[in-house]
Amino acid sequence: MPALRLYAGPKALEHLRREGLQPEHVRVMPGAAGGPKGLILGPLDRFIFGPWLGSTSHEVHLVGASIGAWRMATACLDRPVAGFERLEHDYIGQHYELQPGQKRPTARFISDRFAETLSEFYDGRVDEVLSHPRYRLHIIASRGRHVLHREQHLRTHLGYLGAFLSNSVHRRALGGWLERVVFSSAEASLPFGVADYRTRQVALDAGNFALALQASCSIPFALRSVPDIPGAPAGAYWDGGITDYHLHLDYHAADAGLVLYPHFQKAVVPGWLDKGLRRRHRATAFLDRVLLLAPDPEWISRLPNGKLPDRNDFMRYGPDLAGRVKAWSTAAAASRQLADEFEQWLARPDISRVEAL
Repeated sequence: MPALRLYAGPKALEHLRREGLQPEHVRVMPGAAGGPKGLILGPLDRFIFGPWLGSTSHEVHLVGASIGAWRMATACLDRPVAGFERLEHDYIGQHYELQPGQKRPTARFISDRFAETLSEFYDGRVDEVLSHPRYRLHIIASRGRHVLHREQHLRTHLGYLGAFLSNSVHRRALGGWLERVVFSSAEASLPFGVADYRTRQVALDAGNFALALQASCSIPFALRSVPDIPGAPAGAYWDGGITDYHLHLDYHAADAGLVLYPHFQKAVVPGWLDKGLRRRHRATAFLDRVLLLAPDPEWISRLPNGKLPDRNDFMRYGPDLAGRVKAWSTAAAASRQLADEFEQWLARPDISRVEAL
């Protein structure tokens, strides 16, 4: 059965009807937070950043939060296809041994192990990422303010309770608790407007790359925050998905050109705390220039456990590492169909297949 569905904002659809889709048309690529769900995008990443987008000479902005930041940083390596293969292997194989009497590993233990993983993954290769001749990397992290300025058990719980309640009233109110911090390479300008939410931009360099990437992936309570990242304002930094879960950013305001967005679902949810607020799942004018690629829900239902890989699988499989690895590997292998269908669509574009975002 078909696996890939294509969704476009009105400006993107107008572009496709007028000019089709060539790699040089793409000016921005976002990478969403979502943990193991990002595994489904591996084959698309390998095709897009390998033989397709890799054949051009124009500047492209790569914007990522959490697993999306790891994916976008990997795209900046000299051999991105091999990088994505390793990312998939390392992510699927991650395992945290429980100590006697433990029901789950501590946040400190996971954070330390993850820091080691990133260090090994980019060992000696950070300059490749930061000095890529065409790709401009933007890593998003969430910086705590006021009560959340420093991580401490009680105040952090109270802070996130306050953030949840404030966000339920208005997304802008979340800015009183957490702000968006964008770490950008090569002094790149932001490819999106920032009038929507409290935002800072910080230069990404060899001294803060690993910490910024770790912070962008640091899920509150599951991992520890990253404190006082060099070159950035002091404070505790958490997962970029808290403020920008699916990167529902104002690409239209920046007039950044066509935005190609491989995603694991149709909805582009603004922040992590908006997951339960269905009214915020609709497309807005921010996404007018977006062409979104996503798996068909019916196709997803045929994956192991009838769903995408997700963080709940760590609990579902518990100590059964082999069972989880098999399920995630099967899903990742099946997603090769997404890349094949996109390549076929590019060869013979059928605008009737493109749905409204």
